[in-house]
Amino acid sequence: MPNSSGRWRVIPSTKASTSINHAGWDPRCSVKARLGVIVLVPCARGGTSIKQWIKSDEHYETMIKRAKAKVEVGGGGEIKALLWYQGESDTSKLNNVENSKGCLEKFVQNVRTDLNMPSLLILMVIIESADGPFKYEVIKRQKAFKMPSIVKVDSDGLGLNEDNVHLNTEAKVQLGKWLADAYLNNFA
Repeated sequence: MPNSSGRWRVIPSTKASTSINHAGWDPRCSVKARLGVIVLVPCARGGTSIKQWIKSDEHYETMIKRAKAKVEVGGGGEIKALLWYQGESDTSKLNNVENSKGCLEKFVQNVRTDLNMPSLLILMVIIESADGPFKYEVIKRQKAFKMPSIVKVDSDGLGLNEDNVHLNTEAKVQLGKWLADAYLNNFA
């Protein structure tokens, strides 16, 4: 995994409980335990709306650049799937909810095109940890979202931190296991 200076580092699977904090979600340890040697290219940006992940946006372009760099110069390898866990910020505005399907469809199409992977497998987490007034509308739309090669993993029922927004450590570890299982059951 690249650190802030762009250097790649190994994440040991034995530090599940200490490598996770409430401000960032980190499935590395539990996913690695299920799948063996993997490379994750984290590109998360907390507090972002789906509208902030459009092509030409800084977040989107950085994600594509980092993914390509890992394949081209980071020791080789192959992109197997994209993990998409986003939507909490979209629960605060009705306009974001109404535009979420179109934005997400365009995001998936653009990622697949820009990575030259028309059938890129996508593991999409259905949100649970949000507190906006349109939370359940976002969840409903995420559950109804359909495109080829997308598997959804529902985070319903996972524990939250005291802030009632971010998943707690145990929940993050469990979600990592569910994501690894979803990959193995659908794509491996």
